[in-house]
Amino acid sequence: MNKLILRAALIGASAFPTIAYAQSVPVEEEAPPAPEAVEEVADGNEIIVTATKREQTLQDVPVAVSVTTAETIERAQIRDLKDLQTLVPSLRVSQLQSSANTNFIIRGFGNGANNPGIEPSVGVFVDGVYRSRTAAQIGDLPDVQRVEVLRGPQSTLFGKNASAGVISMITREPSFNFGGSIEGTYGNYDAMVLKGYVTGPITDTLAASLSAGINKRDGYVTDLGYNGDSNERDRWFVRGQLRFEPTDALKIRLIADYDKIDEVCCAVVNVRRSGATAAIEALGGRVNNAATPFADVTYSNFPSTNKIENWGLSGQVDYQVGPLKLTSITAYRNSASLTNQDSDFTSANLIGQNVGDVELDTFTQELRLNANFLNVVDIMLGGFYFDEKVKFKNSLTYGTQFRPYADLLSGGAIAQLESLILGVPVGTFQRPGQGVFDDFTMDNTAWSVFGNIDVQLGDRFTLTLGANYTKDKKDVSSRTVSTDTFSALDFVAIGGGVIRNTVIAQQVGAALSLSGPANATQIATFAGAQPAIYNAIVTGATSFANANAANPAVNPLLGLRPLQFLPPFLNIPNAVESGKTRDGKWTWTARLAMDVTDSLNAYVSYATGFKASSFNLSRDSRPLASDLPALRTAGLTVPNLTTGSRFAGPENAKVMELGLKANWGIASANLTLFKQTITGFQSNVFTGTGFALANAGKQSTVGVEFDGMVKPTKSLSLNLALVYLDPQYDSFVASALGDLSGTRPAGIPGLSTTIGAQWNKELANGDRLILRSDWHYESPVQVIEGLPGFIQRNALGQVTSYQPAFDAARPFRREVSEISASATYALMNGLEFTVWGRNLTNNRYIIQIFDSVAQSGSVSAYPNQPRTYGASVRFKW
Repeated sequence: MNKLILRAALIGASAFPTIAYAQSVPVEEEAPPAPEAVEEVADGNEIIVTATKREQTLQDVPVAVSVTTAETIERAQIRDLKDLQTLVPSLRVSQLQSSANTNFIIRGFGNGANNPGIEPSVGVFVDGVYRSRTAAQIGDLPDVQRVEVLRGPQSTLFGKNASAGVISMITREPSFNFGGSIEGTYGNYDAMVLKGYVTGPITDTLAASLSAGINKRDGYVTDLGYNGDSNERDRWFVRGQLRFEPTDALKIRLIADYDKIDEVCCAVVNVRRSGATAAIEALGGRVNNAATPFADVTYSNFPSTNKIENWGLSGQVDYQVGPLKLTSITAYRNSASLTNQDSDFTSANLIGQNVGDVELDTFTQELRLNANFLNVVDIMLGGFYFDEKVKFKNSLTYGTQFRPYADLLSGGAIAQLESLILGVPVGTFQRPGQGVFDDFTMDNTAWSVFGNIDVQLGDRFTLTLGANYTKDKKDVSSRTVSTDTFSALDFVAIGGGVIRNTVIAQQVGAALSLSGPANATQIATFAGAQPAIYNAIVTGATSFANANAANPAVNPLLGLRPLQFLPPFLNIPNAVESGKTRDGKWTWTARLAMDVTDSLNAYVSYATGFKASSFNLSRDSRPLASDLPALRTAGLTVPNLTTGSRFAGPENAKVMELGLKANWGIASANLTLFKQTITGFQSNVFTGTGFALANAGKQSTVGVEFDGMVKPTKSLSLNLALVYLDPQYDSFVASALGDLSGTRPAGIPGLSTTIGAQWNKELANGDRLILRSDWHYESPVQVIEGLPGFIQRNALGQVTSYQPAFDAARPFRREVSEISASATYALMNGLEFTVWGRNLTNNRYIIQIFDSVAQSGSVSAYPNQPRTYGASVRFKW
């Protein structure tokens, strides 16, 4: 099936070089063909892929997978995984907060990104090595051969973090034929990219490859606060490989890579003003015009920097003995990021710093055994071990203008509190440098065993059964300290004392027939002269104060609570909370495939998925409400302690699929109908100062995926990919926004489609002219369900009111319509000239919105990237 599509996946094939959509999955790749051999196999339909860890072709295994080839990545100017979503409609990729934080969503399911304690629901693998956290980069891999996106739960073969799907990047193995490429690109915003790849033999049994590149670009957002640019690119990489084949039965592949990022990212704009905005401007601060969020102008008082280093070593050994093949993949990776963000996103110096320091040390080991018996039974058995240590520190401190800002918002009440009530010097609270200093460590080990068997049932049926057991262990400890003494004040207790003393002064004054409250001297004199009456007054005043200390109408100090941003933190582990999770789960797959005719295949499948518990490594981590009584009994509570969650429990996924795929020579088509559900979906919502992590009861999606390709002439190829999704929170009672049960999750378009065309014409002189264009569309969708800052709750934490007026505003709905195109003139000697453009119509939209930090009622947002264009020159040999 899909012979034309399969040909497109071959490097340098003359057939349509676009996404190879198929309901099928990969295998072990042999050495890429030598350049002179490519044309000889261009008509073959046995292209192999590796996402299922076994040697099967796209047409042989009925699983939903999209394959984007190296040539498509090159022609479509796919610079990183964010760009890939314009070619794979089932995939959504967003990059928020920093260059290292990337969120992948497949079929509407996915999480992770900005909290280092949360692993994504979409597993990312590079050459079979799991990346637990990933920066959005594939432009740093000029030797990339293809990118495979497996849709739906893949836990049977990939373990604990593939409950929503898998993205697998495969690079070219070193070749025993000398070859390579070099490419230079220049584009708008002074974008400059230079990358190269060379490969060849060292001996008859040893081949090597080396790739390197640099990617620089000015920022497309002008920051008028510090007079600089944001959203720039400044990154480089180097990657080397060795391939050793001493015998036909043994192959060893070693890979070492290093990459570094040092850039200013990621710009945030204001999209809704509030009274807090006016206070900032009164201090001389500036905020962008909320009515023009796409003017690419913002204000900060210092650049939001990102310094990221990644490096790793991996080794793969394949050993074939008759029908048995043993594979071992061993890897160690280190990732370190140091970021600093002006998190108030204004030119006022409200937030002095928000420094995040994350380091990941990850070791993985996979072993698997494949066996084929008489081409009737194919068996795979394997095991996987994962050991990772996460170190996370974050310092969030007040800037020089935060206290004046708080004084404006409180009408001077903080100064009165200091001098008149507490008797401390004015300026004691919210001084520059005060803040919260997070310090988390998480040790995570996991292991899994898995097996898969394919059995041929006659000539037309294949039964597949697979199972996986995963055990996951996480231990978390924190040493967080808050020096924000203002946020440690108990305004109920302090206010109760003020109420009590006020009532005593008033009643003593009345008893003395004074025109107003009695002063301290008069009260002391009255207490000595009339002790019985005074004691009765004190008793009544105390009772009144106890009854009304938590009443905002009586206790005005409660109005200062919204300014208590950084309260004391209860560290874990403690006598009540262990800071540990222990999870284990069986997952399985069952599938029946049928060759209906020689050109039509069908399958039906059922699979389950599993993702282990995730910890909330942020200052918003809070004990469960059920643990609060025990914490009080043990005397462990800290001032202003509220409840929430330390971690979210496991996700459990399941999917039912019905697939059809057909190939008629000049055309092919694939159709998937599915219902996918995740129970305990790990929802992670930014609250304005931290993250609220909770399990959704159940989220489900019913969907249809279609892709097709037609080649009406030898030179012209047309393709269409379309996805329809109907998602719902079946049950989500305890969300950060209240009960969302029965509502539609935000950010998931009902319809996503990509329509593309490529004209690849051989000219009379043997050169080629290649024209390509793609249109990607996503139907209008609400960006977010709601914002915690617009919710009012009662004393029980139940939502009593919500201000949804902004929901219908145009900037908070997203509709995507992007056109990309390229034109390439390829000479026979390997030299190519390309002009290209992405988002040519300059379609602008909001990626995500959130409550502005320390600015009640304001809303901030991340805008998308504007139009980019440029020219490239490359030489291949």
